[in-house]
Amino acid sequence: MSREAGRRDVLQILIHDHREVEDMVATFETGGIGDARNLQDLVEQITIELVRHFVSEERHLYPVVRRHVPGGEALADQAVADHAEVERLLNDLEGRKPADPLFAEAFRRLAAAVRAHVEDTENGLFPRLAAECTAEQLLELGDKVAAAKRVAPTRPHPRTPDALLTNSVTSPLLGLIDRTRDMLTRRAADDA
Repeated sequence: MSREAGRRDVLQILIHDHREVEDMVATFETGGIGDARNLQDLVEQITIELVRHFVSEERHLYPVVRRHVPGGEALADQAVADHAEVERLLNDLEGRKPADPLFAEAFRRLAAAVRAHVEDTENGLFPRLAAECTAEQLLELGDKVAAAKRVAPTRPHPRTPDALLTNSVTSPLLGLIDRTRDMLTRRAADDA
């Protein structure tokens, strides 16, 4: 298959990300995860996927939304604020062990925030973006988002300003540091 035939537009990529995280959340909620170690691995996988997703959206998607979508400035600002809340919840969850009585409640808050993000973007932002961009623009944006996900950090960096996290130099550097740390700690991390 040629590269052209294998390209996905930005909406396809980000919706696929949403389904993956929703599936992981559902696995937790239905109790299909097993022991505490598996539960911790699941939380780490959710964290990796969400951080990569958010960094790629903030670096490539939201600037296009701000420029091309009517009311895009407010939409992008709200999405970035939602990301910050999810990252705060990820940090809270990361500091807890599955045996902690507050772990399940922290996970429920995270799941609700993720569902709100998916709902807002898929039913609000994405249709508006699709109406304002050509198919080729969406494909080009998809290429950029896919590339950003490959080098994005895999952990939240709440003390790092958003401008640095989405910077073309800083983000890959943080991503390299995170992936090295992941390898040394044997934390699971699949390629984007």
